[in-house]
Amino acid sequence: MRTFTLSLIASFLLSGCSVLAVADAAVSVVATGVSVGVAVVGTTVNVAATGVMALAGSDDEKKD
Repeated sequence: MRTFTLSLIASFLLSGCSVLAVADAAVSVVATGVSVGVAVVGTTVNVAATGVMALAGSDDEKKD
């Protein structure tokens, strides 16, 4: 009876651990997706700003 009780308790504890592991993996995937999205937006903004500067030019004369 004692073995059965210990097995039952262990199964509940391990299933809880599995739930936490899956939740942790899901959070990691979402965090990675957000990080990649931020990097893409940042790159797009930099490229757009460079294009605007190239098209607009500058009225300042270059100093040697």
